Amino acid sequence: MSTSSPELFVELDRSRPRGLRAQLERSLRDAIRAGRLRPGVRLPSSRALAADLQITRGVVVAAYDQLTAEGYLTSRQGQGTVVNAVTRPDPPRRRDPPPATVRYDFRPGDPDVGLFPHAAWARATRAALRSLSDDALGYGDPAGLPVLRETLADYLRRVRGLSCAPGDVVVCNGFSHGLSLLARVLADRDTAERGVAVEDPGHPSWRGQIEWAGAACLPVEVDDEGVRVDRLAASGAGAVLTTPAHQYPTGVVLSADRRIALTDWARTSGGYVIEDDYDAEYRYDRQPVGALQGVAPDHVIHAGSLSKSLAPGLRLGWLVVPPALRGELLAVRAHSDRFTTSLIQATAAEFIRHGDLDRHLRRTRRIYRQRRDALIEALHRHLPACHTTGISAGLHAVVRLPDGTDATRAADTAARHGVLVRPLRSGPGRPSQPSALVMGYSTLTPHRIEEGIRHLATVLELS
Repeated sequence: MSTSSPELFVELDRSRPRGLRAQLERSLRDAIRAGRLRPGVRLPSSRALAADLQITRGVVVAAYDQLTAEGYLTSRQGQGTVVNAVTRPDPPRRRDPPPATVRYDFRPGDPDVGLFPHAAWARATRAALRSLSDDALGYGDPAGLPVLRETLADYLRRVRGLSCAPGDVVVCNGFSHGLSLLARVLADRDTAERGVAVEDPGHPSWRGQIEWAGAACLPVEVDDEGVRVDRLAASGAGAVLTTPAHQYPTGVVLSADRRIALTDWARTSGGYVIEDDYDAEYRYDRQPVGALQGVAPDHVIHAGSLSKSLAPGLRLGWLVVPPALRGELLAVRAHSDRFTTSLIQATAAEFIRHGDLDRHLRRTRRIYRQRRDALIEALHRHLPACHTTGISAGLHAVVRLPDGTDATRAADTAARHGVLVRPLRSGPGRPSQPSALVMGYSTLTPHRIEEGIRHLATVLELS
């Protein structure tokens, strides 16, 4: 019997031995109708299936013959028995409504995954497979592969000015995963009672993760200099989640005075700063300021990922954790998902060590800057009453609408006409923000940006 015969899931009731043929026919027929066996799929040989099911070959031959006569199967010379290409799965009983037509998607948050460096990543994968030890393919260290932690420590010291060693780095599955681990650690401390402060406006999903972990979530106002540290101190929070390099969504940078005040707050209160280095790689007018962690490594938890620089689907991020939290964090990790995929970690280490990430960032910075410039120019031509705020950085811009314009209503109107944008909103119960839209530009070419803004201007009719 050939060892290359495909396997097939079939359930038989052996308490009815005389009905095995009918059961086999019904099982195969149902699988074909439901689409579990697609047209063109080759079935096991009658001998192989009989051996797998521990029934006589004659039962399988008879079942195949019957389904062939009904048109479900066909026998091809040299190919065996296959599902007939003219068969189709039964239509589902309930169909979802067709999605609305999206012509221009300006929603923020996603990089252009079409720019992913496939060839360089493939080279790094091959190199990782050659160098990966057998032990690395077992149950790994919750903190991550040593080679990646060493590579990340070198990279973060060089590029973001961190003060860290490989032992300070914990590899995780993207920022959201890292935040969920941190939130659980903080919820087990007195921070749960003191609460975790978040920027307002800020990323809405981060609040949900913190509250899910059991800690109170305290919104703190953001102004033109970043998070209001005086409001943070008054809140009594034990930790704060902030995006100092490029605040999401307002686009401001935490000012020098606020940076000093924030680290002073952490030292005097015994609190922790969770530094989300959100799209910090993309600063177009000058070099980004160094990370806060380099100033106060015992009180700042630095978080980064490859989601904005490469692709969210890689699910690879990191935390640089102060010694006082590291043991608790690794214990939580060991009892949750245990560790990050070894091959992805080893590939990322090769990719970063050989300069591929640096080259990719230089390339994509140029492309994203062109797209940001195209957005601003298109707004100037077609929506002159609107203007952008925030620094020249990141993958999104805040577009201020004329006074009196309802941003939520404008976004809803745009969506009905195939243009997706996001209104700038505060958290529940907080003072409303100026009327503005948060618009991503990273996934659209300059030509599509021009078309989209022209269409948006026609839809909104803003003067």
